[in-house]
Amino acid sequence: MVAGVAAGVRNPGAAGPRAAPGWGMTWTFSTDLTAYLAAAGPAAAARPVSNTLLLTTADGLRRRGPGAYGDGTPFFGWWTGADGAVAGGLLCTPPFPAVLGVLPGEAVRALGAALAGEPLLAGAHGFNARRPDAEALAEAWGRPTRISEELRLYRLAGLLAPDPAPAGRARPATGADLPLLLEWTTAFRAEAGIPGSPSEDVLRDRISYGGIRLWEHAGTPVSLAGFSRPIGPASRVGPVYTPPAHRGRGYAAGVTHAVSEAAYAAGATEVLLFTDLANPTSNGVYLRLGYTPVEDRAEIVPA
Repeated sequence: MVAGVAAGVRNPGAAGPRAAPGWGMTWTFSTDLTAYLAAAGPAAAARPVSNTLLLTTADGLRRRGPGAYGDGTPFFGWWTGADGAVAGGLLCTPPFPAVLGVLPGEAVRALGAALAGEPLLAGAHGFNARRPDAEALAEAWGRPTRISEELRLYRLAGLLAPDPAPAGRARPATGADLPLLLEWTTAFRAEAGIPGSPSEDVLRDRISYGGIRLWEHAGTPVSLAGFSRPIGPASRVGPVYTPPAHRGRGYAAGVTHAVSEAAYAAGATEVLLFTDLANPTSNGVYLRLGYTPVEDRAEIVPA
């Protein structure tokens, strides 16, 4: 399914043509991942830091199919500028909010105008966007909204060792750790308010490329951190989780340092992570490890 929206107004043409150079600025919406990757993939890849969520989510859909993030049907959108070039995109994997990448201001305004008329957008349970874009969409949505989460994107400028160093050491997770990984990622999702259950297939895939590190103290796992497969130059750290009984001892800093090194070793030249701005402790940990702020994002949902 593909539908065109010219300057934010729905185009009733059956084929939903993309804009031609000089024809006008256009949003195109589709449930076709292949079409989205062909149209918006280059624009997303050109800004791998700010578009990290778009890139990793699309990669998950490509690897694991349309049910990778839930039972809802994913949909996609891309913005074609007046010059005929695609300048950015969005994707949505219900029940999660739609994720917006880097977009020009006119694209955000046109998206706001399309909210009332585009059927696929009616399936969005919210929007995750750079803070100014999220605020613009909240105003245009025509319904009461609230900010459900405020996030800060960090990039690693130069990795620093934890000081003081926590007791213990890091090691790669193995298949034997799978029950523990399922238990801890379930607890992480519940604490973070992330819907759904962790995927055993995703965890096995991460284990296969060394994408999960466990911090052990006296031979007992006490914290974990993961990182995504590098896409272009970038890899993103997450999740980072320490069970409540083991917190306050520096284990999260130790395992985050280890997994950041592992992301570099896997080929990433940009190592990224998101933090919840409501958690000053984790933000302080990452700053001390050498992560620097890039931009803030907000997740808006119906009130």
